[in-house]
Amino acid sequence: MPFSRTEHENRLQQLRNESRRRGLDAILLDDCEALRYFTGYETSLSYYRACVVPQDGHPFYVLRALDVAPLREQACIDDVIGHADWEDPIDVIAREAAARGLGTARIGIDLTSHALTVQVYERLKGRMPHATFVDIDRLPWLLRRRKSPAEIEKLRAASRICDSATQYVIDAARPGVTERELANLAIAEMARLGADPGLPGVVTTGRGWGMLHGHSHDKRLEAGDILHLELLPRVDGYSARMQRCALIGPVPDHLLRAFETLRSAQDRQFEMLVPGAKACDVDRILREAVLKSGLRDTYPNITGYTLGCYPDFFLRWSDFTWVFHPKADWIVEEGMAFHMYTSAAGLGLSETVLVGPRGAERLTRMERRLYSARG
Repeated sequence: MPFSRTEHENRLQQLRNESRRRGLDAILLDDCEALRYFTGYETSLSYYRACVVPQDGHPFYVLRALDVAPLREQACIDDVIGHADWEDPIDVIAREAAARGLGTARIGIDLTSHALTVQVYERLKGRMPHATFVDIDRLPWLLRRRKSPAEIEKLRAASRICDSATQYVIDAARPGVTERELANLAIAEMARLGADPGLPGVVTTGRGWGMLHGHSHDKRLEAGDILHLELLPRVDGYSARMQRCALIGPVPDHLLRAFETLRSAQDRQFEMLVPGAKACDVDRILREAVLKSGLRDTYPNITGYTLGCYPDFFLRWSDFTWVFHPKADWIVEEGMAFHMYTSAAGLGLSETVLVGPRGAERLTRMERRLYSARG
């Protein structure tokens, strides 16, 4: 198990505390991210599966029998019910809930869950006609805002891999190499360094908005191209990420000046990222500086978002539970972790950042400069 039983029990206890506060008898977890975070195990939605966490008593997990052994290897759940592939998992959940005295319970469900389709929801209500289902509105995501010491160690490990793999790709970049070849190098290097198997992230060339979420092509790099890297290594599901750019050939002075503007603005933003700060104030310090510089006419995107657990079967590249924008009125807390990023003039710069007791700590440590890949 990547985390101790005590770590998972602490997370489950948060759910139980919220159940008690909201007058719920149990909470049903079915999103991939929620299952991974609270139980230690998640699998795809080929078949519906869920974990029910009673306010009092032990949680139980229902999934196809083929997945019981992998679950037991990673999860902290002892009460596991495996069903044959031709059985209806909704029927199994209803039967097991009734057997545990939850047939007439108030059960919390997250209506934002991708697993809880309209059809699944209606079938649950049909199979459990005497239960009351109550929307908990993203509660499993909201409870993840502050990272434990064990989670922070995963983020530190992923950040070290991000630093090393990014430098490795920049060192390999030269005219004639394709973006796809560099992406494959990134995957192999991150795996060699201990990252979970997965996609590399963004490895592309381009200008303007196109590079931020660009694809890897078979296009061969040419002198003057800007190579944009945002690798996404994960360690036991915990993702770090960082943006760096490298010019193929010498770096023009106007791009050096643009980069220095972005770096200076973001450095000031990091100084504001302290416990008790208002998110919109943290956002404004960077947003206004970049707009005032003239590097951008508009700034419609956010300047940072939550980092943490991104499981194998994720539907979201990024966790936007806590984001930085002009209307964000939430308060920064110690133990929160973010991907803070900015971009302009075809350049991007970002870091994995942890909020400590005295302010922001960069977990990604690669030098903050505009790189030159001369081959």
